[in-house]
Amino acid sequence: MGWFKRRSTQEERATEGTTTVSFEDSLLQAMLGGGSVTREMALQVPTISGGIDLIAGIVAGTPIKLYRDRGGRAEEVKDDVRSRILNDETGDTLNANNFWHAMVRDYYLGKGAYAYIHKVKGEYTGLHYVDEAQVAIIKNSEAIFKDYNIFVQGKSYYPHEFLKILRNTKDGASGVPITQESSRLIETAYQMLILERNNAKRGGRKKGFLRSEKKLEQGPLDALRAAFRKLYSGDAEGDTSDDFVVLNNGVDFKETSETSVEMQLNENKITNAGEFAKIFHISTDVMSGKATEADASSLAKLAAIPLMTAIQCALNRDFLLESEKGELYWAFDTKELLKGSMKERYEAYKMALEAHFMQPDEVRYEEDLPALGLTWIPLGLNDVLYDPKTKLIYTPNTNKQVKMGEALNEPPADPPQLPADPPKLGEPNDGGEKKDGN
Repeated sequence: MGWFKRRSTQEERATEGTTTVSFEDSLLQAMLGGGSVTREMALQVPTISGGIDLIAGIVAGTPIKLYRDRGGRAEEVKDDVRSRILNDETGDTLNANNFWHAMVRDYYLGKGAYAYIHKVKGEYTGLHYVDEAQVAIIKNSEAIFKDYNIFVQGKSYYPHEFLKILRNTKDGASGVPITQESSRLIETAYQMLILERNNAKRGGRKKGFLRSEKKLEQGPLDALRAAFRKLYSGDAEGDTSDDFVVLNNGVDFKETSETSVEMQLNENKITNAGEFAKIFHISTDVMSGKATEADASSLAKLAAIPLMTAIQCALNRDFLLESEKGELYWAFDTKELLKGSMKERYEAYKMALEAHFMQPDEVRYEEDLPALGLTWIPLGLNDVLYDPKTKLIYTPNTNKQVKMGEALNEPPADPPQLPADPPKLGEPNDGGEKKDGN
């Protein structure tokens, strides 16, 4: 009864005093005066679609692991079905790679990324991606005790039934897409693409008007219009026999548009690409395919890992049971992203070995090499070795082996006792008394 009562209370809170309904319909937004930049327009800009796919590829290619906190020591949980759902088979028609690409696109271009958490008798069975355009959010009017319900195709769901990854959210229900935050920049870049397309269709011909010193008759005027219409239509399909117009005496052509060089289209495209790189926290060299190792490392640290942190927080909240929270947690295995160059890695391993907080086999494990079974830890001077399993201390130069506990707890041996006076010649030296006649 308590569960049903709590569920009913949540429903009343989410529907009472409702003032906000979010929607994602382009026609409805246009009728109500919404933004003019749509998701489809943004994806037409190569810098946007390429940047999103680049980040999505990093997220999709980085494994997510479940860990158990053992008093400050992380222990990986390898036999949990949720790890397979997040990294391989989602239980949906999308595999894990498709799933994360779709989620990252919705994260940047929609009000958020949503996935339904499917359970059967309390057991996790799947994670189903839901297009954010199919999601409607109904929130209450509370500024402090915020609550909301999620509607998908007219059916109501509770927030804990969905995995939600939101960008710049203020209510935990929906985020802010880049099409809203950077609408002017996206619209400018899109219009430049349209301008280039129109110029290409016209074959680079400039727009302009005709000026005549005398009035033209209707027949020559109609012929002139038809000739110019064919010239600018771009329907010749390679036939250049009619790619010119003969002007009668007294008629000349005046240009009304600037050339691509005059408008500095290429320079503007480069500038806009730099602005888009700031949105995704990606260097312009990475966006243009000229990335160095330093740029790749910067891409992971500044662009991918912050998004991974948002995903981890969402998973820890929605993809764990209440009884598991505080003990289990999700985390991306980012060591591959942060490995750096071979020289940098080996220098880091050298410092770790010299400081004794890593062993040779642990270093080999990080480099995906087989273990050698080395358990000795050098204690100093390169000639004292300690085995943490057996607690034996071995000194090679003296060929001595001591157990640490026994060496510390064993009392010092008494030195041998010498007699006070040395025995005289003819006297017994056994410490006994002298007898007469002997």
